Amino acid sequence: MNIGITGASGQIGWHLQCYLASQNVEDVLLADRATFSSPDSLDSFVCDLDILIHLAGVNRGEPEEIESVNTQLAGLLIDALNRTGAKPNLVFSSSIHQDRHTTYGKAKRLCADHFSQWANESGGTFVNVILPHVFGEHGKPFYNSVVHTFCHQLASGDKPKIINDEPLALVHAQKVAECLFNAGRSASKNQLTLDGEEILVSQLLSRLTELAQTYQQNIVPDLRDPLTLSLFNTYRSYLYPQRFPLDLIRHSDSRGDLVEMVKELNGGQVFVSTTKPGVTRGNHFHSRKFERFVVLKGSVTINIRRMFSDEVKHFEISGEAPQVLDIPTLHAHNLTNTGRDELMMLFWAHEIFDASLPDTVRADV
Repeated sequence: MNIGITGASGQIGWHLQCYLASQNVEDVLLADRATFSSPDSLDSFVCDLDILIHLAGVNRGEPEEIESVNTQLAGLLIDALNRTGAKPNLVFSSSIHQDRHTTYGKAKRLCADHFSQWANESGGTFVNVILPHVFGEHGKPFYNSVVHTFCHQLASGDKPKIINDEPLALVHAQKVAECLFNAGRSASKNQLTLDGEEILVSQLLSRLTELAQTYQQNIVPDLRDPLTLSLFNTYRSYLYPQRFPLDLIRHSDSRGDLVEMVKELNGGQVFVSTTKPGVTRGNHFHSRKFERFVVLKGSVTINIRRMFSDEVKHFEISGEAPQVLDIPTLHAHNLTNTGRDELMMLFWAHEIFDASLPDTVRADV
């Protein structure tokens, strides 16, 4: 199954790539601006696709630009499909704004109409996926979502302000990615609406503030609610890597030392492992699991790479100084014992390991 993604460098595009990796989908082609720059490159991109997920476009700028760029990209894509005779299951990421009298909403309606006409004339399939307010790790603040703006401000120590206390319908980008992929596989509906969880802007800020204040006390919040977990993981992404590793306090007296490594409001799992000198563990990523590493004895190098990025962050940690490293979701990671003696580490995850749903995806750093 060949899957093509336009706009893959955007928020939803990156999350979609991560989701496909978690599903072991390897045949993924990405289209960028250069792909749209010539008919030959666009023809080469679409010609052998089974699923085409169109995410490319603009949602900020002058009204004329928003309408012209979005409709132009849709037109170029349709031209390429017609030239090559390709008939992939076409999935378009639209928005609840499509029914509103805004330039952005008009652009989404026009694109959906053009794609629907192509499907009717060519015999192809088209699914218009209507998305609510999408948020997720590494979203651009002051651009993608008020969630990203609030998270960025709270992580920076700023005090967010509410401009309009309006209702939002929130959905995490990984849920969106799953929906888009399933829509491409089934192609059973002309239009599909993904519901979000209703929340006021003021309620969102209150919840994010509480999460931030709790975490700043080195206390893990109660993460049983799926929306709270998604918001917390999104907030954590704005702390990484500048705020890590986190320093811990060592309490010492005549009896010895005590270090509080994990204080949690609910659930979780803690375990200890040993690693021989020179041995590497890991090389995987998690899509939902919040995981914490602590070195108890020895020295380790922990390497972390954001999925589909070439940049690797290296953390040198020793058991001599109490620290914790929280692993960000959707980042490949491994650890290597760099000392001469056996390494002893403590690990904690917010959920108990379930072999049927391990959320541990192989990925080399």
